[in-house]
Amino acid sequence: MSTPFDYQALLDETLREEKKYGERGQVASYIPELRKADPNMAGIALMTTRGIFTAGDTAVNFTLQSISKVLTLLLALEHRGVEAVFAKVGSEPTGDSFNSIVKLETSEQKPLNPMINAGAIAVCSLLPGQSVEERFGLIADLLEKILGRPVQIDESVYRSEKETGHRNRALAHFLKDIHALEGDVEEVLDLYFRQCSILVNCADLARIGMFLAAKGINEAGKPIVSANAVRLVSTFMVTCGMYNGSGEFAIKVGIPAKSGVAGGILGVVPGRYGVATYGPALDRKGNSVVGISMLRRLSQVLDLSIF
Repeated sequence: MSTPFDYQALLDETLREEKKYGERGQVASYIPELRKADPNMAGIALMTTRGIFTAGDTAVNFTLQSISKVLTLLLALEHRGVEAVFAKVGSEPTGDSFNSIVKLETSEQKPLNPMINAGAIAVCSLLPGQSVEERFGLIADLLEKILGRPVQIDESVYRSEKETGHRNRALAHFLKDIHALEGDVEEVLDLYFRQCSILVNCADLARIGMFLAAKGINEAGKPIVSANAVRLVSTFMVTCGMYNGSGEFAIKVGIPAKSGVAGGILGVVPGRYGVATYGPALDRKGNSVVGISMLRRLSQVLDLSIF
């Protein structure tokens, strides 16, 4: 009988060896509340069929930010269908930044993909419901079924994003003009700012990753979303999930992943693991410096790459 692999030792060593690379990044500053994060924090979590293993600052709460785009895309695909979603948003990667306002006025008159801000705002407009509260309830309910607990938003981050989100507001109005956004612009933006402000920790992200690795089945063994929706979302995570750093990440790490400017990275190893990192210090593309470094090391040791 073989000895079980020591995941805990691997995570401890990975954190110890890679944490120093966080010094190369800077915390997000365009959202005032995110400036308060400690750039020296670092955490890593891995969920396997044996349970969850953690090292570092994995219980520290932070906001989902763009990682929330994974959840709303899943919900839009489930509730509205593939055809309706891709009538409003494209499926091509972009070499531009996550909040870029260029390339919106394309021949197809829609955002390039659902992982950039413009695309995610368009996807938000597709969620069914009679109010912002009702639509946000769909997101919260999905997350609660995955995590097995109620979720909350960080009110200060939500207010900060809503008060200073002028570029996202410009994107939304442009989307409305080209018929890529359904409903009221301000209501859609409110929903978007709320979803970005949902509080999680690194261990939570690993659980979400395992849910996707299991093709939409939660820890209780219950199917929550369809395997096809998970497949589509996971594909977008590979091609677009790390913004204009997605190609380099695919080469260095090679797994579906989605980052957020609060410092989280959600990773999926299909059929095997959910993996997540936390480190608020970001590179110029908006991705956690220490997070990418830790995931690269983990990928090499555990042979995680899907390629």
